Amino acid sequence: MGNVVLNLSMSEINKMKSYYEGKILEKTPPGSVFAAKTAGSMITAYKSGKVLFQGSGSEAEASRWGQAAAKAPVKSSAPKGNLPEGFSNWSVIGSDEVGTGDFFGPITVVAAYVKKEDIPLLKELGVRDSKDLNDDKIIAIAKVIKDVVPFSLMTLKNEKYNLLQKAGMSQGKMKAILHNQAILNVLEKISPVKPEGILIDQFVQESTYFQHVKNQKAVAKENVYFSTKAEGIHLAVAAASILARYAFVQYFDKLSESAGFKIPKGAGSQVDEAAAKLILKKGREVLPQFVKLHFANTEKAMNLVNKKRG
Repeated sequence: MGNVVLNLSMSEINKMKSYYEGKILEKTPPGSVFAAKTAGSMITAYKSGKVLFQGSGSEAEASRWGQAAAKAPVKSSAPKGNLPEGFSNWSVIGSDEVGTGDFFGPITVVAAYVKKEDIPLLKELGVRDSKDLNDDKIIAIAKVIKDVVPFSLMTLKNEKYNLLQKAGMSQGKMKAILHNQAILNVLEKISPVKPEGILIDQFVQESTYFQHVKNQKAVAKENVYFSTKAEGIHLAVAAASILARYAFVQYFDKLSESAGFKIPKGAGSQVDEAAAKLILKKGREVLPQFVKLHFANTEKAMNLVNKKRG
């Protein structure tokens, strides 16, 4: 039985948890974030950032997510998966999303088309993995590339998100539907030109993705590829990520304006305080417009409100 250990960030671990949706085990070891079982591997992710892969398929499964801790780190840890040779130089539609782990703010998904001829230009403009860029840099780059690359932005506002979630739709399904629609919109924009490939930054297994979108009026299926860490594989995904983040930041500014104070990102204790402040200022009934109600932060914010009122 093989064993592989990776050291990953908590955002990457959360992405893994979404990816293995449907394979998550109920019982998890102490100190773990989740445990999942696939056909050839047992995966356990710990709060320390270590992820253990065990089983005959452990190396193949771990390769989806990066370089083994025991080996020397490689600067570009993006796994190539089943992508064709030379894919990074193709003309590609890439799609990515932000906001799924944030208590405040919407989920924003962008699909963007990058022609092979424009790859050197985008590199020159500073397009790369958005995790390496701060918000100011993202805004500056997005303002330029939004006029260079055809793209489609899908924004799932919290009012709609909360209704869908209450009706039983998983966040994974919501994201799949948004990605599919954004890609279809870009295909329509660039028609009759067809991309050489479509790359989705992977958040669930391929079969689960297509199961989620099977009842949509149209589904993009031709030359569709999935990969984790796709921002490091093709600039189309990096551009999509930057444009999605730009839209997300803009939306946060509007939320802050509506709230009357600066709304924080993420899902930590600072957002509990902000939500409590919002409830005290405007009443609990405004929450569905601002937050994802099913997050544990809602209860924490109410507890803070009760303490302050008491």
